[in-house]
Amino acid sequence: MMFARIDQRPVARWWWTVDRWTLGALVVLIAFGAVMSMAASPAVAERLGYAPLHFAERQLATVPFALAIMFGVSLLPPRTVRRTAFIVFAVAFALLLLTFLVGTEIKGARRWISLPGFSLQPSEFVKPSFAIVAAWLFAEQKERPGFPGNAISIGLFLALVWLLYKQPDIGMAVVVASVWFAQFFMAGLRLYWVVAGGIIGIGGFVGAYLWLPHVTSRINRFLDPAAGDSYQVDRSIQAFANGGLWGRGPGEGKVKDVLPDAHADFVFAVAGEEFGIIVCILIVGVFAFIVLRGFSRLLQEGNLFVLLAATGLLIQFGLQAIINMASSLHLIPTKGMTLPFLSYGGSSMLALAFGMGMMLALTRRRLGGSEL
Repeated sequence: MMFARIDQRPVARWWWTVDRWTLGALVVLIAFGAVMSMAASPAVAERLGYAPLHFAERQLATVPFALAIMFGVSLLPPRTVRRTAFIVFAVAFALLLLTFLVGTEIKGARRWISLPGFSLQPSEFVKPSFAIVAAWLFAEQKERPGFPGNAISIGLFLALVWLLYKQPDIGMAVVVASVWFAQFFMAGLRLYWVVAGGIIGIGGFVGAYLWLPHVTSRINRFLDPAAGDSYQVDRSIQAFANGGLWGRGPGEGKVKDVLPDAHADFVFAVAGEEFGIIVCILIVGVFAFIVLRGFSRLLQEGNLFVLLAATGLLIQFGLQAIINMASSLHLIPTKGMTLPFLSYGGSSMLALAFGMGMMLALTRRRLGGSEL
């Protein structure tokens, strides 16, 4: 795709202002995710009584929609990104409330709403849209001291974390809290509030361990594998050991035949067995490149809203990848969180495409920091 620099059509302007290196890295992740879906999901589908390519076909069918969302959103100026995020947040928040009334319960958690041929997880869409909403509220407070942006953001944050806690989805709540706190800190949060927030976070962690049985079980199994069922983590580590440096070859992995959620939460382990540690390091490198490249684009950014919003999206993207890969490697307690664009999941892929589309839009080169 080549356009003249004097071409003023929207797509031409997008081509010359978007970060094409980041865009290429995201497309690489999506393409490799399609490969991993073909490699990891057939064994899971057969165990569940579906056709071998059931999950792979659904994932591949989602890819064009994800690419269209990412491309379409990346065309938007920051002001329109903000408005779009507000609408998505309002709808997703309402659907999040609806999960408690008509949501489908899976493995003890009520996070999904069943639609014809599709299960929607509203919290996946709340996550990127709330990062934009919070960024706008913090920025507006700075520009207009009389506007209660911080207070509104705190209220929305507490309501959102409470709903995620009730589902329960502690991992999602931790990601949302981490991103929100980082944005608040960048917006000028005073140091004593930072210390207070750290104490509250530690208290919340201790409270979750003491009073939430599933959190207690996961932490105990992480600290002492003999304390409970550590089957998934053991098989995951076995997959990396089997793969060695160069892997056993595409489709030659064996652990995926017995590893639950091999196509979703533990897709990184399947990649380790079939493609080896070298490819796993390259995957980590691609995630790191996207995050660091995004931050480098923000070094000269003068618009506070753009800076806070893009930073929140990048932290969210990187943190989600770290949590998934660290869980697979038994570096942290297991957490059911997808590896961005590589794990199976329609809601996750579409929400990630929306979030990365907003990140690409916000990091486009603009004259004078304009929001138009």
